[in-house]
Amino acid sequence: MDRRNLLPIGQFSQASGLSVTALRHYDASGVLVPAFVDPVSGYRYFRRDQVRTAQSIRALRQLDIPVEEVGRLLGGGEEALAAALRARLRAAERRLEVQRSVVHSLLCRLTEGAGMTHRVTVRQGPAERILVRGATVDNSGLEDFLRTAYQEMYEVAGRGPLTFTGPAFVRFHGVCDDENETLVEACLPFRPDGAQPTDLPEDMAVRELPANTLACTEVEGEVAAFPRILGGYDAVADWITEHGFAFAGPVRLVYRRWTGTPDHPDNRLEIAWPFDEPADEQGESR
Repeated sequence: MDRRNLLPIGQFSQASGLSVTALRHYDASGVLVPAFVDPVSGYRYFRRDQVRTAQSIRALRQLDIPVEEVGRLLGGGEEALAAALRARLRAAERRLEVQRSVVHSLLCRLTEGAGMTHRVTVRQGPAERILVRGATVDNSGLEDFLRTAYQEMYEVAGRGPLTFTGPAFVRFHGVCDDENETLVEACLPFRPDGAQPTDLPEDMAVRELPANTLACTEVEGEVAAFPRILGGYDAVADWITEHGFAFAGPVRLVYRRWTGTPDHPDNRLEIAWPFDEPADEQGESR
């Protein structure tokens, strides 16, 4: 083979910025295969046009992308690679936003305490009949689920038509963030003695909620958007715990005023958590 247009692995390493050890690893994994391997010495040679590919591999690995995924991205064409990089950048920016909010929240708790930034009140929640649709999602799928769920639920409610008894709310049966998914229920409360929904889709139901006592705090504007809203949940949970009460059901997010845009300054949401007297060892409330 004519080796005049080939670079030995040492020179290729200098040109690409990848160590000889890394080049051997990428050869073994099939991500960057030499153009020629000397059958006697086993020495690797690369084409000059492989330098740019090697530089791209180096950059992708600097983004902590696994070797196997690097190979897939490079094999998918430039448009697919560009789309994947943009998606990764958006995810990185979101993680940074979450980290900033978490640090800010922790600093506030250290200097002021959660109760100083979120005033917790108590109100009585009446027994309610609700139209509900649920799904198991994490935070990345939450907005789309709620938008679709409420669109379909309002269509069903309009056929009644149902008479609403309060604002729409969401019930979270567990932690819903970027790392955890849980059952989330979109809820519409309506009058039990008026028109009733009919011909419900399979994933929609009518449910009865008992009267309860709720610990509440309100959040507005940017504070009502994820991840800053998590501070409100923490404040209510702290209040229930510190006062010796027991959690008595899924936490609610009540839409007191909602524009449709998560961080709009006019948004006003209420975090409302049912609580009760703690049960004694025999399972009875104090």
